Amino acid sequence: MTNVKRRDFLTKSAIGAAATGAAVVAAPNIARAQETFNWKMTNAYGPGSPFYVTGPGSPEDFCKRVTEMSNGRLNIQHFAAGELIPALEGFDAVQAGTVEMNAANAYFWAGKIFAAQYFTTVPFGLNFQGMNAWLYHAGGLDLWHEIYKPYGLIAFPMGNTGVQMTGWFRNPIESLEDFNGLKMRIPGLAGKVYQQIGVEVKLLPGGEIFPALERGVIDAAEFVGPYQDRRLGLQKAAKYYYTTGWHEPSNATELLINQKAWESLPADLQAIVKNAAQACNLDSHSWCEANNAAALRDLVENYGVIAQTLPDEVVTKLKGITKDTLEAEAAKDPVTKKVHESFMAFRDTHREWAAISEKPYHGIISSKDGMS
Repeated sequence: MTNVKRRDFLTKSAIGAAATGAAVVAAPNIARAQETFNWKMTNAYGPGSPFYVTGPGSPEDFCKRVTEMSNGRLNIQHFAAGELIPALEGFDAVQAGTVEMNAANAYFWAGKIFAAQYFTTVPFGLNFQGMNAWLYHAGGLDLWHEIYKPYGLIAFPMGNTGVQMTGWFRNPIESLEDFNGLKMRIPGLAGKVYQQIGVEVKLLPGGEIFPALERGVIDAAEFVGPYQDRRLGLQKAAKYYYTTGWHEPSNATELLINQKAWESLPADLQAIVKNAAQACNLDSHSWCEANNAAALRDLVENYGVIAQTLPDEVVTKLKGITKDTLEAEAAKDPVTKKVHESFMAFRDTHREWAAISEKPYHGIISSKDGMS
């Protein structure tokens, strides 16, 4: 074999070997990119619940978006409360790997992780804009991941109701004394605050609120807002509907994911999950804003509901108790303290901006006075 032919042979052999090696390296990546994942998602809310189960930005909508965006590579079967597990057992089911995902609110897990409540809502805390700003751009989401890591879990915001109504009361609230001995369905940090003015707090799933209120098992109940509350029929069990949104100036839906399952996903599917959750976070809030006004008008005009704000005396007292309660809880636990300090520092900064943006808008620009 001549030197020229020998060189040609060696060159072609080297190219062929390199190509074969590249194929060996690339093959697992190609196979991984083509792998199909079939997951289960449970939910703390019952079948057909608007926002929390079905409709724009809901968990069912999220599952559909992920399937479409992944071209069927990640399929998530959704189960409402009671269809696979009881309403409030999602945390344990995801942690155990029984299911890969759960949709709920992080404050349901307060008995396990007190600081988890900050990732749903904080009384007198952040509104929808502020909550998302803290989570996405001021370290809130990183803290959420940090405190869930020891449990083998990861979470993302997947929805937000915006400001919620204070709740339904069988009798009018005229002073602080009216709360003493009151039995009320109320979750989260607000429940701890209410307890200090004599309220007997009850934690009930959404589907159990109406029968309890109708039978007088409870005297008052908080759920979400006009559209969802009307669907539960709460207007048939109580007529006094109060607002200020002190307890939940926003309310984030939690997408809870098993950490090992999450790490099994290729990077592109992880990106699809994160982006679908963020899209639902926006779409769900937009849906609430689009439907609550008409629902409230219907409740007042056609069901005789009396909608009004809590007395100033009550709100002032609740604000003071909230501050003391949160500081006391933060002092007990370094994890809670870390989350509390991050949340409150950002809240104070955000309020400076809101004072010259949102406050004038709502107080002056959007006022009906002088407008046709």
